[in-house]
Amino acid sequence: MNPIDQSTVGKIGSSQSTKAQVVAVRKNGDGDIIQLQLSSGDIVDYKQAQQLAKDGQIEHVNVFRGRDGDEHLRSDADGDPSNNLDQLPTF
Repeated sequence: MNPIDQSTVGKIGSSQSTKAQVVAVRKNGDGDIIQLQLSSGDIVDYKQAQQLAKDGQIEHVNVFRGRDGDEHLRSDADGDPSNNLDQLPTF
């Protein structure tokens, strides 16, 4: 058995991600999310965020087709309701 190269311990999978994360949302009068603020500081509208998510440029969100036939943006399921898009801070 080969010895472990100690210089690589703790480094596997620890590279910084270049993907953005959603940090805040803006809602309209009906409570619908209309804009999202990303960790980069960029503010994008809902449709732009959907496309960025489809392109894999935003972490922890995905696009799904609802029963209404429309595409919707949602946070990845992780069992923690506090980080759902609706629960994020508003701006």
